[in-house]
Amino acid sequence: MGPFPPVMPQMTIVHLTPGAGAMYCGGCFRDNALVAALRRAGRDTLMVPLYLPLNLEEPDQSAGTPIFFGGVNVYLEQKYPFFRNAPQWLRRWLAAPGLLRGFGKRAAKIRPGETGDLTLSMLRGEEGRQAREIEELILWLKTQPDIGVVCLSNALLIGMARRLKKELKVPVVCTLQGEDSFLDALPDVHRRGAYALLTDRARDVDLFIAPSRYFAELMKKRLNLPDRQVKVVFNGIHLAGFGPAKEPPAPPAIGFFARMCPEKGLDFLVEAFLVLKMRNHLPDLRLLVGGSLGPSDQTFVNSVQMRLRRATAMQDTRFFPNPDRAAKQDFYRSLSLLCMPTKHPEAFGLYVPEALASGVPVVLPRQGSFPELIEASGAGVLCESKKPNALADTIESVLLHPDRYQGLREAALKSGREIFDIDRMARDMVQIYDALK
Repeated sequence: MGPFPPVMPQMTIVHLTPGAGAMYCGGCFRDNALVAALRRAGRDTLMVPLYLPLNLEEPDQSAGTPIFFGGVNVYLEQKYPFFRNAPQWLRRWLAAPGLLRGFGKRAAKIRPGETGDLTLSMLRGEEGRQAREIEELILWLKTQPDIGVVCLSNALLIGMARRLKKELKVPVVCTLQGEDSFLDALPDVHRRGAYALLTDRARDVDLFIAPSRYFAELMKKRLNLPDRQVKVVFNGIHLAGFGPAKEPPAPPAIGFFARMCPEKGLDFLVEAFLVLKMRNHLPDLRLLVGGSLGPSDQTFVNSVQMRLRRATAMQDTRFFPNPDRAAKQDFYRSLSLLCMPTKHPEAFGLYVPEALASGVPVVLPRQGSFPELIEASGAGVLCESKKPNALADTIESVLLHPDRYQGLREAALKSGREIFDIDRMARDMVQIYDALK
């Protein structure tokens, strides 16, 4: 890593963020909120969308900026070699936001295991089939004034780091967002190749920013990164609109908020809920399920709802698919606690600070980043076992003890405001950018 001049306040910070089209994307939400916070802090910041339009719940900080690596062009370049020489007018037409939104709805049905070849090509950067996309992005960035640093939203973009550094002569930072869950879902041959390419291309990145100590240590091991190349900055959220209900809900309600898929443990939470209903220590207990629901997860959600109907518990359950920001905030205020028994260890989980900022304690499994988030906030309880009975025990240990519950509720609101504020995250990121040389 060569020396670079300090990133001064007048220099532009460039954030490259992949859009997810019609899908819920926590990374998009975080990046958009971070760019807004950096601008509030007086930093010139440019947010550049990649692949698909950004699906956001707040004003789009990339508005007016072209979409690069348009999803249709990227796909055609991967599948048809002749398309890599397509005329520019055709490529511009295929990168129109309206067309990309339609493409994004179809892309929502694609699973990670179906994108192995494309993932490897993108990680090869200038040696991959999308090399033309990198050059077009660089040509455009060279028209922008005073670029001081480029931040890649996730490690799957580091194939372009080498060319960006060489042509722009600025440091490249990469935030980490739980890429392991995507990579581990690839077929074996693609997974091995992807980690090998990531390990090689990681040398082109000046600094990685992990959202938790857990994920920092995991990625250091997987990519053979030295300690000096990784820093930890907790994710933050824009707190406007979040806040507690005046009184805890009655009857009590357990909440789930994330993508409604097996990986997030929705089916496991349903089983624990049925145990709680059978015990009846919490009369009229409800289960509220919110979050992203796309075409690829509808069959799974149908099966979960069938399980609830068979157990005569559907009348105590409500689903809130794809809520907007205001509806999401109302959802959190309707909860007694949030329970997210994820099956894959999480790098962070934005639903944790969202719940805490709403004064809602959390019940989480002892894995991934959750122990350190509970330690930092003091606003939740860890479940020691992955069995429904044990999860039910943990939930009862909170809801059946009013003094303990009230203490957790107060800690949730305090930590949500002090630890997980996006303006705090922006200050931490500015210090990192300014220290780069």
